[in-house]
Amino acid sequence: MFLSCFFPDEETRKQYRAHKISMLKAMRDSLEARLAALNAAIETLERQQQSSTPE
Repeated sequence: MFLSCFFPDEETRKQYRAHKISMLKAMRDSLEARLAALNAAIETLERQQQSSTPE
């Protein structure tokens, strides 16, 4: 196993995996927040565009 080369202790591997999961979840949460902000900006611009379009 690849991790056993760097983390020979099982407890250390568990800590590494837990830390990695935590980091990935934090990255996901950050991306979700950024995506929500982008979607809100797009929606706002589309509404502005529709309201300024003459009929």
